Amino acid sequence: MMMVNGLAPAQPPPLVNSTSYLSHPLVPVAPSSVSLLMNPGLSNLVAVKHAKRVYVGRLPPGANEQSIAAFFNQVMRLVGAVTLFGDPVVNVYVNYDKNFAFVEMRTVEEASNAMALDGVMFEGIGLSVRRPTDYDPNSAALLGPIQPNPDLNLALVGLSSRSIVNSCPHKIFVGGLPHHFVEEEVKTLLESVGPIHGLDLVKDNDTGNSKGYAFCVYQDPSMTDYACSVLNGVKIGDRTLTVRRAAVGNERKPDEQLAFQQQSMGVPYNMLLGQLPTISIGGVNTELPTKVLCLTQLVSIDELKDDQEFEDIYQDIRDECGKFGAIVNLVIPRPSSNGEEVPGLGKAFVEYVDTQSSMKAKAALNGRGFGGNIVRAVYYSEDKFTRGEFNDAIS
Repeated sequence: MMMVNGLAPAQPPPLVNSTSYLSHPLVPVAPSSVSLLMNPGLSNLVAVKHAKRVYVGRLPPGANEQSIAAFFNQVMRLVGAVTLFGDPVVNVYVNYDKNFAFVEMRTVEEASNAMALDGVMFEGIGLSVRRPTDYDPNSAALLGPIQPNPDLNLALVGLSSRSIVNSCPHKIFVGGLPHHFVEEEVKTLLESVGPIHGLDLVKDNDTGNSKGYAFCVYQDPSMTDYACSVLNGVKIGDRTLTVRRAAVGNERKPDEQLAFQQQSMGVPYNMLLGQLPTISIGGVNTELPTKVLCLTQLVSIDELKDDQEFEDIYQDIRDECGKFGAIVNLVIPRPSSNGEEVPGLGKAFVEYVDTQSSMKAKAALNGRGFGGNIVRAVYYSEDKFTRGEFNDAIS
């Protein structure tokens, strides 16, 4: 009897016949697919069918249509990958000569969830679950989610987020990681840019130690290129990160990839990896951009004493910095009336709504002239800015 983590499988649905087609005539169609199915055009029907299929390789000896269907029906229910009442598998075709199968699900969403099962053990063998070669992600995206649900309980079948990462076309390669970093430390680093959808830290099979590289997927696919441009070249101790797209057909050499992404963002290549603030992850100092810029050598102390001059300077700086993104707050410390020392005097602190805006501003403002002075722009700690601590600002 087939077992999954020691659990006896549920009985497979009754088969109409012994062919490869497992008929479920009363199964409802997913709402996301209804609009295309109402259109009888052949191309639409083909797109729907291709989007609902998964390729399953490395089949164990003796696997057939019925056992494969029963296995996927059970495992998908177990991890929470089923979106409708009943069994998700509607059709299985097995190529016995080449030892692979195509498994068709009821909906695009269930097919995407099935992609998270890559590597699941079936009769002692880890299955390879992939998209078919005729899969078109653009067409599939019109029908339903093209990524697995991040809330699937993959641990119940001995899997982690690795299968989610492997199945995603927006996968990112992260190299140059310290070998002692564990998953949580890598996650902390990557989520400094945005929430991640899945992480696969590659480890040595013999020692269990990190090999110094990982693959990840961000929850928002539009963050992919942005994360590459922000993290590529970041220093972690004595190591330098290499971060780039890992999806087939999108790979570039690291330097080419970074230059391409920065050009598309309007950020000069030689400006992004300038002086960065330092945070600590796993006891290692790591430099990352922040949403706050510290601008120095802007004005003289005397200019800040006069109220009218201060208002003019404040407005000029806000107008200029506002060209690169929405400003949340602008702080320009002024001299004390009683002569006490004021931290951050002679500097301006600009908080942007996001890191991308501060990156553009830093690239454009650093080295520019302002009132006869040459401006220096560096990132500043968001926590210290929020607390009003300006004593660590550069001279």
